[in-house]
Amino acid sequence: MIEMLPDMPEGVTGIRVSGRLSGDELHAFKPAMEKLGRTDEIRIVEVVAPDYEGFGPGGLIEDLKLGLGALIGHHSSFKRIAVVSDQDWVAHALHAFAWMVPGELSLFGLDDLEQAKEWAAG
Repeated sequence: MIEMLPDMPEGVTGIRVSGRLSGDELHAFKPAMEKLGRTDEIRIVEVVAPDYEGFGPGGLIEDLKLGLGALIGHHSSFKRIAVVSDQDWVAHALHAFAWMVPGELSLFGLDDLEQAKEWAAG
């Protein structure tokens, strides 16, 4: 499941992923990503829930399409991305792929969600 998080600071978009993400869910999320791309600065807090299982049918393809489309079309708009998770594999993945992410990227634990919001807004 992918959902928008409430109670974000001005200019910050909050996203929570949980369970197994299907292609249909990610495709349905595309309008929210397009709206985000129309802003001058992209600031995101992404919470990876403890029950996140990865991609289901068609999920990886839709994720790649969304991600690459955003990076290519709005590369210079990305300012800060805070990833919030307690999963070790998330930290390893961020370290491996951080060079591909535009803007600043930081990892926070689940107990540090408020700090992540402040950092993303800053």
